[in-house]
Amino acid sequence: MSSTHQFPKLHNAAWPGVVGKGPDSEPPIPLETMIEYTANAKVDGVGFDGVDLFLFDPHISIDATDDDIKKVADMVGNKGLVIGSVVAPVWGPTGGGSAMGSEADRKQFVTQVEKACKIAKKFKDLGIRHYGVVRIDSSASPHDWAEGDSLANTKLIAQTFREACDVADGYGERLAAEGEICWGGMHGWKKMVQLLELTDRPSIIGFQADMAHTLLYLLGYNAPEDALLPQDYDWKDRAKFEAALKTLTNALRPWTIDFHVAQNDATVFGSGSHDKTGRHCLPNDPNGKLNIAHDAGYWLRDSHGGLTMAFRHICWDGCMFPNATMSKPETWNSILKAMISVRNEHGWS
Repeated sequence: MSSTHQFPKLHNAAWPGVVGKGPDSEPPIPLETMIEYTANAKVDGVGFDGVDLFLFDPHISIDATDDDIKKVADMVGNKGLVIGSVVAPVWGPTGGGSAMGSEADRKQFVTQVEKACKIAKKFKDLGIRHYGVVRIDSSASPHDWAEGDSLANTKLIAQTFREACDVADGYGERLAAEGEICWGGMHGWKKMVQLLELTDRPSIIGFQADMAHTLLYLLGYNAPEDALLPQDYDWKDRAKFEAALKTLTNALRPWTIDFHVAQNDATVFGSGSHDKTGRHCLPNDPNGKLNIAHDAGYWLRDSHGGLTMAFRHICWDGCMFPNATMSKPETWNSILKAMISVRNEHGWS
């Protein structure tokens, strides 16, 4: 399978080794191992270009020292890879706090974003990171968001995001708000658009689209009032699906600055302490509802079919894959093949 374009660069996420793992699930997979899996994947001589990182123990501490950061940079660089986007651990149990919480919670949220931006900049200064964003979410549940005045809660999240934008701008970073059904105020596509508009910092904050999560936006999981497809939708009706996907992407594409390629079977899944969200499936899962390469085009091309070139890399997110699945070389080769197919259809040089 030849690769016909240079961009977008192809990245693998390291955080599936941590997210959904732990004492109440499977043990985490070390960062070194996730990088090894990524570097070893090859399809007709083409490999991944880089990795995206979760700034969270046991992979890399949000309080990492300069020596720690240099070790990670060397670990990645020695495998011929680069670093792209990084995830800020903004949640309460990791030292952060709810973006719509108390003043102390919101201060901790912004503090975690600042720490993440510092680390991201240090990777840039070390020459291992040339593109990518700092990913955030609201660190609140849809249930908590719906209690009381939901619009007031969204406005408070937007205020926190603006404060985080001020911090990010100081480090030359951009923030991407992750569109997942498990994050309050972001759990429906209309709610996500409203939040970004209320934040009103389009040069600094944007949307991080994951094909597995945004599929559930169409079905209105956790936000039935935002559904574009009925719960009993017949997945054989491809035309209806594509019409809904077009509506969704037309609304969120202008905000999209970070993108995850994924497959989804239209169900929700969670493991460990992670709330249920869009299930990440292998590219060739027989229950997968996405035509990966084709459907990625709704995000990577504008409404007239032109390439947006809004980001320099795309990433595969295999969150909550079983450890046994991630240990198989054929897993990563099949994923890489899907990524190459996306770039062949929607890439540029």
